[in-house]
Amino acid sequence: MADPARRPDAPDPTFYPESEKVPDPPLNRKVGVLLEELVRRWLAERGETAYVGGDQFIYWVQYQPTRAIAPDVYVLPGIDPETDVRVWKLWEHAVVPSLAVEVVGLDVRKDYEVAPLRCEEIGVRELVVYDPDHTDGAERARFQVWRRRRGTLVRVERTDTDRVRSAVLGCFIREVGSGGRRRLRLATGRHGERLFPTVEELREEERRGREEAEAELARLRAEVEALRGR
Repeated sequence: MADPARRPDAPDPTFYPESEKVPDPPLNRKVGVLLEELVRRWLAERGETAYVGGDQFIYWVQYQPTRAIAPDVYVLPGIDPETDVRVWKLWEHAVVPSLAVEVVGLDVRKDYEVAPLRCEEIGVRELVVYDPDHTDGAERARFQVWRRRRGTLVRVERTDTDRVRSAVLGCFIREVGSGGRRRLRLATGRHGERLFPTVEELREEERRGREEAEAELARLRAEVEALRGR
């Protein structure tokens, strides 16, 4: 929201940074990039209009650039997916993220303590924190989920299992792979047993389908030729 003490038509001289000073480890960005693409397709296939992004600053108090979050993945409902912005200023767009996903990086406190507080303040409906290095401390967990209940963001789940359900998305967020190949995928089914396919998997499925169809056609042609030769 804007500062009521300032004129609404006055120019805003505030500098709003576009990126964090300390970048996340490579694994974090790989996890975020894939999940961002999956969430974008998942919502689009269900006919939901939403902007899905990641690692962009979202500011919610004008003239106060420290009041910001930059989730690894976020969803802004009702926003054109083709919107082109460098940073989000919510006093200009009048929308609050319905979902934020944080992948724990080098600054563990930021993702465990600061992120929930800022998501609470901004009004995020659901926050999922994924810690790929949760085994580094007994106080850590693979997944934590916060949801808004009666206007307050409260933690509703803390687990070391490989999947949690997102109420906003209506599906599971599930860890797959190991080591540097760990990724977050979307999954459906009663227990999240079916992975929502990536673009590469869809292309591979189409390729196999074409090859099978071509092989079947070749077989039928061979049978026809054999009948003709009798």
